[in-house]
This record gives sequence, C-alpha cells and structure tokens, in this order.
Amino acid sequence: MTEKRETFESLRPMLFAIAYRMLASVSDAEDVLQEGYLRWRRAVNDGVEITSLKAWLSTVVTRLAMDHLRSARVRREQYVGLWLPEPLPTDAAHMLAGTAGADPQERAELADSLSMAFLLVLERLSPVERAAFLLHDVFGYTHDEIAAIVETTPTNARQIASRARRHVQAERPRFDPSPEERERLAERFFAAVTAGDVEGLVQVLADDIVVHGDGGGKVPQWATPIVGVDRVARLFAGLGRQMGEVRARLERRAINGQPAAVVLDPEGAVVTVWVLDVVDAHVSAIRSVINPEKLEHLGRVADVRALAAGRGRA
Repeated sequence: MTEKRETFESLRPMLFAIAYRMLASVSDAEDVLQEGYLRWRRAVNDGVEITSLKAWLSTVVTRLAMDHLRSARVRREQYVGLWLPEPLPTDAAHMLAGTAGADPQERAELADSLSMAFLLVLERLSPVERAAFLLHDVFGYTHDEIAAIVETTPTNARQIASRARRHVQAERPRFDPSPEERERLAERFFAAVTAGDVEGLVQVLADDIVVHGDGGGKVPQWATPIVGVDRVARLFAGLGRQMGEVRARLERRAINGQPAAVVLDPEGAVVTVWVLDVVDAHVSAIRSVINPEKLEHLGRVADVRALAAGRGRA
C-alpha cells in the first residue's frame, strides 16, 4: 500500500492545533501558519532537503509560536480588562487534531487541553516550558524530538517538560468526565437563560460560580468577575430577557472543547460567546468573550452599542 504523501495542507490541522494551544489566539495561530508556509516555500525554492515535512514544519511553527508568545505577553500586560483566549469552535472533528483512532476518554482529554481554563493555566508557563509540555503531553513527541525543536539537549528537554507538568498539574482545571453530562447540564442552563428563569438557573449553578468577561476595552463588559449563585442567576436571567427584547438568540456550539453558545443578533451577527465549565454536575464558571476583535473568525460581528441603543428605544 502506497504511503500517503505529506503536504502542508494535510499537516495543517496538526500545525494549527500546536499553534493555537501555544498562543490561545485563532488570528495569531493563523499568522504563524502563514509565516510557516512562506518559509517552507522559500526552503523548497532554495533547494533545502527536507527529509520529514512533519518534523520540519512542527519545528518552524513551534519556534515561531514561541517568538510570537514572547511579544504577545507584552501586549497582554497592557490589555484593558481581563484577557481571555480567543474562542475556538470545536464542533468539527478536524479541530481536535490527533483524535483519529482515539477512544472517548482520550478525545475528552484532548478537548480539555483546548479549554479556556486550561489555556489560562498554560499562560503561567514560559514559552519553552509551554512548548515542551504541549509537544510531549498533548502531541506525543519524544524528548529527543522536543530537544531538536527548542534547541536544547534531550535531558534538558525532559527536565523542562517535567517542571512544566508539575505547574500544570497543580492548577489543572477539573471537569465532569462525561461530555454527555456536560451537554445535558448546558441544555438546562441555556434553556433557563432564554426563559429568564432565575430558579432554573439557581438549580444548575454551583454555589461559588464565577463569571469572567473579556471586552478588551472595545465594548461594555463587566469590570470584575461576578461571583455567587444568586448574583449570577439574576444576571443571566436578566440577559435572557434583554435578548428577547432585541430578538437576539442563542446558537449552541462546542467552543474550546466545552459546552457553549454564541449569542446572535436578529440578522445573525455575533454578539458574544458564553463558554461553560461544568464540575460536579453544576456550572462552575462562565467565560464571556465580547471583544469584537476576538470574534471576527466566527462570522460577521454585531454592533453591540447599536443593539443596546435599540433595546433602550424598545
């Protein structure tokens, strides 16, 4: 049987999976892949011998992502309000690169490695720690392969990955193991939001529920996290009623491997994304991304201020 020839396009899902987990940004990951593609074409034109396209491109993309992450951290320190990862739709199987042949537990673990909670833990690692940890623990690279990519010795690569793993395990988010259980609870949550049902929300929210919002200073958003079942239940019941007033609607999606919904205006433009963490059969955290610059890859973005003004005139 003839072995399938590797191409940039056939490797693209895997390369994007590495770049996005490194950068937590769809737009930045796409930029890195574009630069990786250009470097590959230049190498081909220059007659560079590439024995393994996968190894060559993995190295280029990882190194570009490490460099990009160093500059991105400076920008994030100047970010207005809370910074959250760019929401990544994971409804399609190709978004979970590496899941072919995986059992349900392995697929769930790969999905959790895309979660916003997990990506925020990775933010505490240095770029080389993040690369070593992800390449070994998520993508199955050997320490010898990682050493070549991050330009160190295999022994040092092992130590870097081990140090990163200890940091991650100390803060790694915990989710309910069954995706089906998460989905059932999410259905109840979003049904209660749509109905403006405070009591229905209280039943599915954890006592210490926390809501995080990312507007990036571009649009109105909560300045600080909102904590507590009563406050959050009233907040989202109110948001559900406001959605009805402006004829906005919820579109259920899987975002970053977790149950979520995209809020759409009457014309179908994206208003915001709500992503849920589910622990012990309750919603333990909600992350709302409304910064329009982080939503552009999801489709046309709504004018939130105009939508709010329309509600005021209703």
